[in-house]
Amino acid sequence: MSNLKPLYDRIVVKPVEAEEKSAGGILIPDNAKEKPTKGEVVAVGEGKALDNGSVRAPKVKVGDIVIYGQYAGSAYKADGVEYKIVKEDDVLAIVG
Repeated sequence: MSNLKPLYDRIVVKPVEAEEKSAGGILIPDNAKEKPTKGEVVAVGEGKALDNGSVRAPKVKVGDIVIYGQYAGSAYKADGVEYKIVKEDDVLAIVG
């Protein structure tokens, strides 16, 4: 994963897999699972370029657990692991 460096305000997230069971203990089949919307940040770009030419530093950092939009970003597979490359603006929250 060290060979992937996101540009500008993009981040690379390793999605957390959806739960295998519901809260009531019912097994959820693969085709009924929702797309993951939570993951761990594994790489961060240098920041967002602003209109005045300066760069705003990213708010997220490597190791943060974030929640992002369900249809945000692009999928990327490396070494058999699925990653999402999303814009920092698509991150809804950092899980504390």
